[in-house]
Amino acid sequence: MKKWIPNIITLFNLLCGCIAAVYAFKDELILAGIFVGLGIVFDFFDGFAARLLKVTGELGKQLDSLADMVTSGVVPGIVMCQLLADATGHSSNFFTSDAHLGWSTATSLFKEITFLGFLITAASAYRLAKFNIDTRQTDSFIGVPTPAIAILIISLGIIAQITTNDMIFGILSNPYVLIGITLLSCYLLNAEIPLFALKFKSFGWKENEIRWIFIAICIAMIVILKIYAVPCIIVLYILMSLVNNIIYKTQTA
Repeated sequence: MKKWIPNIITLFNLLCGCIAAVYAFKDELILAGIFVGLGIVFDFFDGFAARLLKVTGELGKQLDSLADMVTSGVVPGIVMCQLLADATGHSSNFFTSDAHLGWSTATSLFKEITFLGFLITAASAYRLAKFNIDTRQTDSFIGVPTPAIAILIISLGIIAQITTNDMIFGILSNPYVLIGITLLSCYLLNAEIPLFALKFKSFGWKENEIRWIFIAICIAMIVILKIYAVPCIIVLYILMSLVNNIIYKTQTA
């Protein structure tokens, strides 16, 4: 029976992703974010449970990617579509009929632009498929992992809905900025950039300096900035990985 435990945890990830997708379609991004967060927690613990119980296998690997495709691929795509819909003057329920808009050429064009958000979904699918056959990504990542991009996009959606800062709202209501974020996310998902993984084989300092430093800074940022810290944390993760790569290359040169 123990071989089913990791797979059941993975299915909880998928379940959370499905619920998050429903809330994202309804533009209830805080609830969508909560369920994506829960899904990512399950995604972390399914691998942890598999290693602990020594029941890793190909089925679990494929199931994990399928669950991630929903939670960390489909949902952020929907959220970006919602952001683009608001930025181009559409209502938050743009997935329903827009007959009242008259469907002029300009309106139709702007409506189609909103679907550019699903480029994130496509890029996530490509990354997850590539990850399953890439033997270099056992202890680290090549390119930003899908959960990180999912957290980034959903946090931006939540911030856009709750912020009282006119400058931040203006930035997140600019369709050109949102399209830029979409394209950058697609690139980062599949870029040949080595990134450290938050996988602890032990809890000692020597083997995990960068992980402990990253976690400590993240906690401090969350306490001070709250939800505004989340996009900063993703940027910090990328920057720390780049610095870590430079240090490693210098030490091994």
